[in-house]
Amino acid sequence: MIPKIRIHLADDHQVLIDGLSNLLKTVPNFEVAGSSLDGTTVYNDVLMDNADVLILDISMPKKDGIETLKEFKTNQSPCKVIILSSYDDLKIIKEVMKLGAKGYLTKNCAGENIIEAVEAVYQGQEYFSDAVREKIFNTFKDNPKLNQNAVIENPILSPREIEIITLIALEYSGKEISEKLFISSHTVETHRKNIMKKLNIKSTIGLVKYSLKNNLINS
Repeated sequence: MIPKIRIHLADDHQVLIDGLSNLLKTVPNFEVAGSSLDGTTVYNDVLMDNADVLILDISMPKKDGIETLKEFKTNQSPCKVIILSSYDDLKIIKEVMKLGAKGYLTKNCAGENIIEAVEAVYQGQEYFSDAVREKIFNTFKDNPKLNQNAVIENPILSPREIEIITLIALEYSGKEISEKLFISSHTVETHRKNIMKKLNIKSTIGLVKYSLKNNLINS
């Protein structure tokens, strides 16, 4: 029997909660366990509901989504959090990622992506809507500034690997990286494979998110 995924919805608009709830209930193994309209109650509500996934509005009243995420991180909550926002501001995206959010959706596409997002984060993956991924890539492409003073919280990469992951995130090709770092294209490819294996990352967007979380790129 497929286990139920218990979902909690937190938004200050009941109409949005009702709409998302009705959509999520169309999936047999989804269960909407509860909802919150006030940011101050979200953490305790999720705890009481024993929710697996929280869909959290960034602009909750009295206590916003950022403060709520900090509470979840401080208490090491196992609940996976998907941020729901009207904004696709890179600074907000960067902050919530650092605080442990596993997904980020803009409200204008929530209906299209919410089911896929819940399934992904429940399985331990990260999920970003197409608009958010495009925002990240475009910002890096338009502002290719490497942060030479970045401090990695868990330094499992060598200095050379950090250079390479950053350039990959900035959409440099293998040939461009080899020319910039004066190494062969074969060496670049070997480093790329080793980086992905070390970080358990399977795509370029995963490398971008790692670079973003660890301040390898100034945005």
